[in-house]
Amino acid sequence: MKKLILLPFLALFGFAAIDTGAIAVIENNSNIKVSDNVFGSHLFSGSFATVKQHMYNPDYRLNIGDMVLLKMWGAFEYEQSLSIDSQGNIFIPKVGVIKLLGIRNGDIVSVITKEVKKVYKDNVFVYADMDVYQNVSVFVTGNVVKPGLYEGLSSDSLMQYLDKAKGINPDHGSFRKITILRGNEPIKKIDLYDFLLEGKMDFFAFRSGDVILVDSVGSYVSAKGEVLRPFRFESTEPSMTLKDLSDLSGIKPTATNAIVKSYKISNHLNINFYHLQEFQNVLLYAGDEVEFVPEHSASEIRVSVDGEHDGLHTLVLKRGATLQDLKDNLTLNAQSNINAVQLFRKSVAKTQKNLIEAQLKELETLALTTPSVSSEEANTRAQETKAILEFIERAKRVEPKGQITINEKTALKSIILEEGDVINIPTLSNIVIVQGEVGVPGAFTYIKEQSVNDYIKLSGGFSDRANKKRVLVIKANGKAESYNASPFAFGKPTINDGDSILILPKAEGKTLQFTNLISQILYQVAVATKVILDI
Repeated sequence: MKKLILLPFLALFGFAAIDTGAIAVIENNSNIKVSDNVFGSHLFSGSFATVKQHMYNPDYRLNIGDMVLLKMWGAFEYEQSLSIDSQGNIFIPKVGVIKLLGIRNGDIVSVITKEVKKVYKDNVFVYADMDVYQNVSVFVTGNVVKPGLYEGLSSDSLMQYLDKAKGINPDHGSFRKITILRGNEPIKKIDLYDFLLEGKMDFFAFRSGDVILVDSVGSYVSAKGEVLRPFRFESTEPSMTLKDLSDLSGIKPTATNAIVKSYKISNHLNINFYHLQEFQNVLLYAGDEVEFVPEHSASEIRVSVDGEHDGLHTLVLKRGATLQDLKDNLTLNAQSNINAVQLFRKSVAKTQKNLIEAQLKELETLALTTPSVSSEEANTRAQETKAILEFIERAKRVEPKGQITINEKTALKSIILEEGDVINIPTLSNIVIVQGEVGVPGAFTYIKEQSVNDYIKLSGGFSDRANKKRVLVIKANGKAESYNASPFAFGKPTINDGDSILILPKAEGKTLQFTNLISQILYQVAVATKVILDI
């Protein structure tokens, strides 16, 4: 089953088309480098080019200038490192000239032994091995970062020569179509995906004058989401199946569906939705973008239970379960304050975070754009702006708790739980906590007759920086009540055991707009985190 959505392809999307036999699309985003998203682009960082070592290659053909280490013992003893001369020969005393040019590395011992046996029939033994390989010069060209002629050993791998050329150009170079030419004729085709995915690399003996040609990238598709390798992948054919892409990108077991974006010649964006069972039959074309997603329909939810209780801390309930259902499954004890149960939800925390960040962005814009009329005022404003920006950075780091305040009149059976909810059962407490802008913040035993002002007096009274117009009383169940402690204000909240009193700092800004905005941010942070942020 699939859903098809047809959207107009507007210029504001910022896409560009490239003709590669099909329509290839690259997102035009100046903050994202194409090379960062190309599978294989991490290969060439210089680690291959710096490796220098002789590797045994039995198929290597001996060349002029190569050094052969020869040892003979028995009736005739001789040990020497011999260079293959300009005519392709080595000379052994009492044996004579032996031609080695073009001989396989694996046949050195048999070739030399055959010639030695012509002179010494018995009791002479031979050992020979390559001592020093002659350097070869190989051309690296095509879609590499730095084409040129590079010197190395014949036993050096393709990766070493490519790395010396600073690697394949990730923007338009192919990792799957690499050709080695000898005498202007292709002698080997290489697909680096064999190495990247399976670690396979054919051994190949280079000769001077060989050419490594990196072709241009053809079709490619991008993968993201529930995959191990979220990259742009190249196809050797005009199209590949969705199953091929899921294998290349390493689809995670959690992925069940794929969203495919296709950019058509008709200037339309097609968005299709496919199930896992359909992947084998879905064809992808150049420029397609695929997001693998988990689409599960769970019949249960998992919630966490913290605080004062004797039961499990993780419960699995039927989807649609209520807070009352959870309560019925809890094992409470004498210290459990079930009347002040607290509910925390990730989505609410995210909303609180977004609200605070929006206000901080407004404050930042105001701080950076407010003009000054004189140089003296400009210096003062600069210091104020610095302090405000420091406050903004501290405020950005706060993490809201995402608490849903449960009104005492709300029936628990009407509150439906969601996946990932956290329920906290507070401990019965006869303590009232006072924090913030008071002389001595602390915790005090609850006395029924005492008011907000009484507890503030017990804490040493308001400090000079206290905002008396906005005192917060946080009830045991998380409900926040604002209180104006000015002498002529009315309406004092009742204090119960387990409550907290938060005295916010007085906000001072360049203008009334600054002051009000900072005060609002301080209030939002205090309600969302139960923490007072200093300014």
